[in-house]
Amino acid sequence: MIDRPGILARIGNTSMVALRHIVPKGSARILLKCENENPTGSMKDRMALAMIESAEADGRLEPGGAVVEYTGGSTGVSLALVCAVKRYRLDIVSSDAFAREKLDHMKILGATLHVVKSDSGRMTAELTRAMIERARAIREQTGAFWTDQLRNADQLAAYRAMAEEIWIQTAGRIDGFVQAVGSATSFRGTAERLRERNPKIHLVAVEPAESAVLSGGSPGAHKIDGIGAGFVVPLWKEGVADAMALVSTEEAKAMALRLAREEGLFAGTSTGANLVAALKLADELGPEATIVTPMCDTVMKYLRGLGEAA
Repeated sequence: MIDRPGILARIGNTSMVALRHIVPKGSARILLKCENENPTGSMKDRMALAMIESAEADGRLEPGGAVVEYTGGSTGVSLALVCAVKRYRLDIVSSDAFAREKLDHMKILGATLHVVKSDSGRMTAELTRAMIERARAIREQTGAFWTDQLRNADQLAAYRAMAEEIWIQTAGRIDGFVQAVGSATSFRGTAERLRERNPKIHLVAVEPAESAVLSGGSPGAHKIDGIGAGFVVPLWKEGVADAMALVSTEEAKAMALRLAREEGLFAGTSTGANLVAALKLADELGPEATIVTPMCDTVMKYLRGLGEAA
């Protein structure tokens, strides 16, 4: 067992809660995996810790070293926490397209922020590529360890562990898993391990309807933070998902507001997208089934933007 200092020991082992009001009668039970319970309020704490610990273990990151990453926000906040505790300098490349709360959180935790301008606050493939190139340049200038989240398979172990938590918490009674795709590691790591446990589990991956590239569509602009890079991300693996669910920004926002008002659960738009897709699967599988989907993070990361939609 790894001995983790202080707050890092609180990453993972999150609880689950059954939805009571949003799910219609005759549909499957839906359980939310409450990843907002992680220290920064996000499931990305898991992958940030996994990437840093793996790099420490094989010497890519030495004591007193530096780290660099590009991020829509949650990964950056999680890396900022891990690097603060472990005393690594951190340069984060992000954008004004993402929630201001996340950018402020990173700075408070000590990260140096490099903000790339967006096209009217929209997430696009061009913006993602611009952020990647800025991170690459910083790595070349400083010699920092680049976690490179879109290519770093070290994250998969973190989500395999989450799958084991889900399996134990449901006592193996899980019929479906639904998760939105960003870097693809949270969906892939969790889905692959659950599939090992039960080959019959229905695995549904979610992407923005405006930019449904994994479904064979064209890239476009959307405003669901943390998912839908606008191109097929390197760690995506064909065949893991049984189905793709397309959810629009407006649907995701509306569902996040419903989750708050009907269940008292405060989550962001990626969770809203998860729940839109989970409800569709719940209708298909019927009342005897159980579906799990992550509550990816806390709404406190998006309070301004979601408040405007209220």
